[in-house]
Amino acid sequence: MKMVVEIKLGDIVRLKKSHPCGSYDWEVVRLGADIGLRCRGCQHRILMPRSILERRIKEFISRGK
Repeated sequence: MKMVVEIKLGDIVRLKKSHPCGSYDWEVVRLGADIGLRCRGCQHRILMPRSILERRIKEFISRGK
């Protein structure tokens, strides 16, 4: 059975692969089927499907609200 990762607005997550700017840390800025993320290094914003994000999360740096 697949375990669901609870993702909250404002969470800071560390992903397995780095962004081209060199940062591994992202802030969750939008929730839904697609999760909005903002790079903590260069402030670039992306949308990533929830299923892919759950596989790419390495750890939670801090939890949001």
